[in-house]
Amino acid sequence: MLSASTKAPTAQPTDSELSSVEGMEHDAAGPQAAERGPEASSKVPRTSHRSQLVIEAGRTEQQYWRDLWSYRELFYFLAWRDLLVRYKQTAVGVAWSIIRPLLTMVVLTVVFGKLGKMPSGGVPYSLLVFSGMLPWLFFSTAMAESGNSLVANSNLISKVYFPRLIIIVSSVIASFVDFLISAVFMVGLMIWFRYAPPINVLFLPLFVLLAFAASLGVGLWIAALMVEYRDFRFIVPFMVQFGLYISPVGFQSSVVPERFRVLYSLNPMVGVIDGFRWCLLGRQNVHWSGLAVSVVGVIVLITSGLWYFRKTEQTFADVI
Repeated sequence: MLSASTKAPTAQPTDSELSSVEGMEHDAAGPQAAERGPEASSKVPRTSHRSQLVIEAGRTEQQYWRDLWSYRELFYFLAWRDLLVRYKQTAVGVAWSIIRPLLTMVVLTVVFGKLGKMPSGGVPYSLLVFSGMLPWLFFSTAMAESGNSLVANSNLISKVYFPRLIIIVSSVIASFVDFLISAVFMVGLMIWFRYAPPINVLFLPLFVLLAFAASLGVGLWIAALMVEYRDFRFIVPFMVQFGLYISPVGFQSSVVPERFRVLYSLNPMVGVIDGFRWCLLGRQNVHWSGLAVSVVGVIVLITSGLWYFRKTEQTFADVI
């Protein structure tokens, strides 16, 4: 049989006791060390404090979201830089935020209103079109800019660490500034036609948030895919052009047959555009089932976009 022997516990010296002992040894060795030179004095034993590295499951993911807050100033600086680069050396500058939707409004009003004889529901057709152009231009611009943002910032990504998600969000923020400028023109247009917004306008921030989420969700997917597949540089302009005509920008979504409304609402911008018109014009009834489908679609877009972006983010610096 093995016998267990017990020993009296020995007291561990405290830090203050260690430092006092070290000081006494140094004082005792002082005269002799001075005679033998600096080599002897360097042999005096010293205590060292070792740091511990704690590896905890899930800590990297938690730290990533904390880094987003730590680098929050980058949201402002990158968005401001994108705005400066976009309108640098242009003759009219930020006025392009108004000229683009204005010219598009004229074309769609002539094509759908004058030639196509689409119903407007008692609203001036220009107001009908521009109220749909507001969210669509925000979405299409944010999709194009954020989709190309990682490739455009390849030098920054390969040299400096920061959460790459900041680049995507800052591109959407820069597009949102253009949206605000265009919204000012929408106010002037409503004053011109003497059209007062209904009480529904109080719900407009909810649909603005929905448009922002849809833009961010699509931008996350396209940005992550474009790093590996540069073909998306040619696909995105086609998606923007094609989406303009399949979304209810130049016409009301009520012209779509009722049995296809839910299927049509799989396009997330259908619910967003209908919501904008309901808030600003008040004449068009919202198809609530279709709006619910659009909201669910936006949630799926942004959730899956974040998942895929985080999954591929670690390889950006090597692939780009």
